[in-house]
Amino acid sequence: MNHNMKPAALGYHFPAEFEKQASMWLSWPHKEASWPGKLHLIYQPYCEFILQIASHQKVNINVADISMQDLALKTIRQSHFGKSVSDVEQIIKNISFYFHPTNDAWCRDHGPAFIVNKDLGKKAIIDWGYNAWGNKYPPYDLDDIIPSLTGKSLGLQVFHPGIIMEGGSVEFNGEGTLLTTTACLLNNNRNPKLNQEQIEQYLMDYYGVKHILWLGDGIVGDDTDGHIDDITRFVDQDTVVTVVEENKRDDNYLLLQHNLKKLKKMRLQNGKQINIVELPMPVPVVYEDQRLPASYANFYIGNKSVIVPTFNDTNNDDKALDVIQSCFPDRSVIGIDSVDLIWGLGSFHCLSQQEPQI
Repeated sequence: MNHNMKPAALGYHFPAEFEKQASMWLSWPHKEASWPGKLHLIYQPYCEFILQIASHQKVNINVADISMQDLALKTIRQSHFGKSVSDVEQIIKNISFYFHPTNDAWCRDHGPAFIVNKDLGKKAIIDWGYNAWGNKYPPYDLDDIIPSLTGKSLGLQVFHPGIIMEGGSVEFNGEGTLLTTTACLLNNNRNPKLNQEQIEQYLMDYYGVKHILWLGDGIVGDDTDGHIDDITRFVDQDTVVTVVEENKRDDNYLLLQHNLKKLKKMRLQNGKQINIVELPMPVPVVYEDQRLPASYANFYIGNKSVIVPTFNDTNNDDKALDVIQSCFPDRSVIGIDSVDLIWGLGSFHCLSQQEPQI
């Protein structure tokens, strides 16, 4: 095999999240500065997320060492959510730990990007460069090498494109189309020497996509400079859910309307118009005078369930869950309170990364 060849040329591509998964990857949260004053409060929703997914598929968790693994297991066992001790012990059998130390918990962005070659029955990993969203939160040296450590642990080939890219900035339909935002991928704090055309070439060469669609800005309060996974998500090959703000005075109203207009004009790789399902936004979540990037679009699609962040919004939480449930008739849609989690400026999708089944 020519190791200088790019993944796409070797027949690899990045599957959609709604396709069959082998496991979900996480990095155990431990950085107080990511949830100042609230780190202890995030473990309840985080562990409920783990238990919901691990009840039907494998979950892999990056930890620094044996003591962090023991702490994680103890915390998961204490957060049993009405499940019996024996049920929790059964679920824990689906959880594996890897001694891959991290700086932070945002596995969507620093974790391995798994690609597959279905003809050969092979899987590989892309190790994009990672700079904590434009060098906002150093240090990030441990996070930056997580994909290569994962590849070593699993015995998989690892590709190194040599540019900055984050998992939360790209969304896939599994059939050649990728959705992203200009606000993030064309930001000078990522790859200032590359223009849009050059970045598109990297996306095609490494993710194995053929068709790239660009939305504009992300939601207010998003410190990632506009990740797509807070605004628009593929729920099947032809359909996206996209968040819209009903309050015309809200700061998100116009930018989300602008993205909606763009989506309506877009076509998929096969020439089809995209089916667009509108998802409400929660009422603003503000903590310590900071508007937080609360969005129902930051859900994780597992094999049998979809885990959706909720925000104690009596009007919109249930509406959002109903909309998402209509998109996934064969999966259970489960809302988990994310009011404390979102203080870290991300939720379940930002914290996780799927590993596809071959």
